[in-house]
Amino acid sequence: MTGARFLPVSWPMAEKLWWEVSMEWQSSSGGPSAVKTASFQDAVRMLNTLQTNASYLEQVKRERGDPQTQLEAMEVYLARSGLQVEDLDQLNIIHVTGTKGKGSTCAFTEHILRNYGLKTGFFSSPHLVQVRERIRINGQPISPELFTKHFWRLYHQLENTKDGSCVSMPAYFRFLTLMAFHVFLQEKVDLAVVEVGIGGAYDCTNIIRKPVVCGVSSLGIDHTSLLGDTVEKIAWQKGGIFKHGVPAFTVLQPEGPLAVLRDRAQQISCPLYLCPPLEALEEGGQPLTLGLEGEHQRSNAALALQLAHCWLQWRDHQGVGKLKVSRPSVPWPLPLAPVFQPTSHMRHGLRDTEWPGRTQVLRRGPLTWYLDGAHTTSSVQACVRWFRQSLQRSERPSCGPEVRVLLFNSTGDRDSAALLKLLQPCQFDYAVFCPNLTEVASTDNADQQNFMVTLDQVLLRCLQHQQHWSCLDEEQARRDLWRPSSLEPGGPAPLRLAPRGPRPCSSSSLVFSCISHALQWISQGRDPIFQPPSLPRGLLAHPTASNGASVLREATAIHVLVTGSLHLVGGVLKLLEPSLTQ
Repeated sequence: MTGARFLPVSWPMAEKLWWEVSMEWQSSSGGPSAVKTASFQDAVRMLNTLQTNASYLEQVKRERGDPQTQLEAMEVYLARSGLQVEDLDQLNIIHVTGTKGKGSTCAFTEHILRNYGLKTGFFSSPHLVQVRERIRINGQPISPELFTKHFWRLYHQLENTKDGSCVSMPAYFRFLTLMAFHVFLQEKVDLAVVEVGIGGAYDCTNIIRKPVVCGVSSLGIDHTSLLGDTVEKIAWQKGGIFKHGVPAFTVLQPEGPLAVLRDRAQQISCPLYLCPPLEALEEGGQPLTLGLEGEHQRSNAALALQLAHCWLQWRDHQGVGKLKVSRPSVPWPLPLAPVFQPTSHMRHGLRDTEWPGRTQVLRRGPLTWYLDGAHTTSSVQACVRWFRQSLQRSERPSCGPEVRVLLFNSTGDRDSAALLKLLQPCQFDYAVFCPNLTEVASTDNADQQNFMVTLDQVLLRCLQHQQHWSCLDEEQARRDLWRPSSLEPGGPAPLRLAPRGPRPCSSSSLVFSCISHALQWISQGRDPIFQPPSLPRGLLAHPTASNGASVLREATAIHVLVTGSLHLVGGVLKLLEPSLTQ
């Protein structure tokens, strides 16, 4: 094992890398020859140095008491890059925030509007496999060549405009946000769907002054160190994207955060509407089919329909007139958004939406991989419902054992013990934990490098996950001792779908040093696409690993849920779907 790739990059090293690559950069405008000489991987490696800009980190610490200063700094970076805030008005932006489902809402919205023949831009985060996924034109990640050209053009411009009074380079996410604005303007998109990074009020995307419409998906607890420790405090941050006179939509929320959103909107005269449930738009017509699985996606689809409908109304009338709101028979805390019959373009857009890593299923021989990047309490609850419903719908093996495996990781300030407790009802036979690292040591995986943590830190976190799981398993075992052996007549049936023999003891959990090793153990060479070399020597030395390998090799069906982190899901997809890296 080596932890070299996790050590912070010093600025002298970053400057050296910049000098070496810039010597190959032919001109500040970045012509075709420059694209050829400065590779995509060079650009990604340089981008990664912005994760550890020591000067910037010190600046953030100073500005933490006044978050407004961070937005002002973003406007300075925008100006240094050659744009003014008013230039962003040309992008006809749909600005979306939320805790759960904002990415899926954006994906639905973008696909609907693309179905109308519009040229779309889409900025999202994080990426799963390659960083260029964050900036999309017409639903497709920009090409490596286009990414490289725009990256070095922006980097060169910021280098040329630095002075002693400011930090020369914005941090990683700020840089990509600036780059997305430049790409969308130069590619002349008809509209841009922009997903907020964290929060809303002080997120760097909030330099947008005149979006066409704003959306707020389901709210919950996440990023508490930055946004606050109650859902009401978080709602205040999310409502910070509201703008005077710009219509905004939200889904049904708990009473407290919904009241905060309403107050935020009223303070600045922002017309805020509550989305009616999807069932209301299906009345009198065919049921809507969604490209994304899970009952919770219906809420995201309902919000996406309103955002797309509002944008199309704005395009046709250029902002003239007000929305015709619904008149509910019972009082609602907000005006209800219009109930309308979705057009064929809208129906096809919802049906054809793809958003990898969110309620995604890959069926490979005896293995079925369930991928969902849920990482908050509410999203993990939704993930569990989706996983259990998927199991109930799956084809039952006619004979032989069926095995369930959890592959989990959680990062940041999230309460992993609480998340793992929510996953217990799925009755996993094995729980596997690993860092969000595709390989232990890799020299060609710049897209998934993270310089903010060390190898020791991420492995220690995985051991903590395992400890939490073992404690939960022991608690469950004690409860089972006192549980009646037979169910009462008419009582709920157990979830298990096929006989699988006795459940393993509480020691049936493992920690691997990387995703590749975890997948090799889980798949046991039975995935027809994921066929790596044989397991490293010593990987089966632990009794649980050795015994479990035998069980997995003999299982008729293996159901694997990968969750807890979008970065983990991205690493798994990189290995299971090699085409995504091409």
